[in-house]
Amino acid sequence: MAEHINTEQKIERAILVGLINQQQNENQLKEYLDELSFLAKTAGANPVHRFTQKIEFPNPKTFVGSGKLIEIALYIKENKIDLVVFDDELSPSQLRNIEKELNCKILDRTNLILDIFAKRARTAHAKTQVELAQYQYLLPRLTRMWTHLERQKGGIGMRGPGETEIETDRRIIRDKIAKLKHQLQKIDKQKAVQRKNRGKLVRLALVGYTNVGKSTLMNLLSKSEVFAENKLFATLDTTVRKVVLGNLPFLLSDTVGFIRKLPHHLVESFKSTLDEIRESDILLHIVDISHPSYEDQIKIVNNTLFEMGASGKPMYYVFNKIDAFSYTRKDEDDLTPKEKENYSLEEIKNNWIVANSNNQGFFISAKEKKNIDDLRERLYEYIKKLHVTRFPYNDLLY
Repeated sequence: MAEHINTEQKIERAILVGLINQQQNENQLKEYLDELSFLAKTAGANPVHRFTQKIEFPNPKTFVGSGKLIEIALYIKENKIDLVVFDDELSPSQLRNIEKELNCKILDRTNLILDIFAKRARTAHAKTQVELAQYQYLLPRLTRMWTHLERQKGGIGMRGPGETEIETDRRIIRDKIAKLKHQLQKIDKQKAVQRKNRGKLVRLALVGYTNVGKSTLMNLLSKSEVFAENKLFATLDTTVRKVVLGNLPFLLSDTVGFIRKLPHHLVESFKSTLDEIRESDILLHIVDISHPSYEDQIKIVNNTLFEMGASGKPMYYVFNKIDAFSYTRKDEDDLTPKEKENYSLEEIKNNWIVANSNNQGFFISAKEKKNIDDLRERLYEYIKKLHVTRFPYNDLLY
């Protein structure tokens, strides 16, 4: 009888490392490490501990100070840790020095996100985009001591391009990058033709931070079954659906979610995916109103859109997850100024209306299907204005 082989991947025990410095205070770091923990769990790891250090600038050799590195090394030895994840991108020299000191697999935030993308990629297009980003990240880091060993074993951060030591040759990697770029250029041309063939139909794109409910809303509006899950980057491939509201047809696109410190390799590789956003007529910016730092997430998305050259488009904000919203009510005799966690949902709505007279925004729950009919009615009015200018001979329909 053939011996049974267990092919299940081992859940790797991980620790997270971040810095408190001029760019991020203690509260911000806690939030960043919470997100890094979510990323690690999405990749299949079990984050068991966090290390933080207050330091003015990252150590150019080891990111953290020498004393903190000794502390981390001791914890790794005593607790059988498989993986250390740093919250910022490490330079090739930092990566080598840290691996030498900790004798353990090291990932930075960029590599972890690339690994999740590799895991999530379903279509040939997405796989090609991710593979290009991985090779661009790998090229300056080919001298890592763990690369050829760990790529044979697999595990988090090791999915994707190349399994043998010989493929760490720089010339081979550069050739692969050139080939992948050529493949993507062909795909980009095909995608451009597809978009052109869609005619003059109004295009609406869902944008937002990762895991804010874009795919769930896509399913509601288009009555389709786009993959939606409570994990980061559940959607990689842009999904385009033809939707009809009342008597108005339009195209609705669900796009990859943004995140802070998004690797620039990914932005470059996902050019054709992001073209769906650039060529849309209206952007629906989905926001998780229940997240304590939703305002920061709005800024990150808007900054990314600006970098992509898509910031001048009409944008409507959809504040999702009102069912999960909570706040801390202040005592009546507490005269200290209100903090953002003390504002009720109604107060946030009113403040939004005052600050954005031309765009009230929508407050919905895609999960509980709350206020969806109102969203559909308002979208109908927005789309109708554009539709009339493109198809004036259909004006009798309205």
